[in-house]
Amino acid sequence: MYTTFFLIGIGLFVGVAAWFLFIWAVKSGQFDDPEAPKYRMLDDDDEPAKPPKTAKKKSS
Repeated sequence: MYTTFFLIGIGLFVGVAAWFLFIWAVKSGQFDDPEAPKYRMLDDDDEPAKPPKTAKKKSS
């Protein structure tokens, strides 16, 4: 009987600890926008390629 109460107590402690960790993660912004990173890689924010410089001819 003692073992049952001990396991229930440990289970409640682990459950409450997990709940507090979840609340902390939400308040610290861990779950603000989970969708954005997978679309961010599709944004085309690269600079356009510059045309190659042409060599100037020397006039003599």
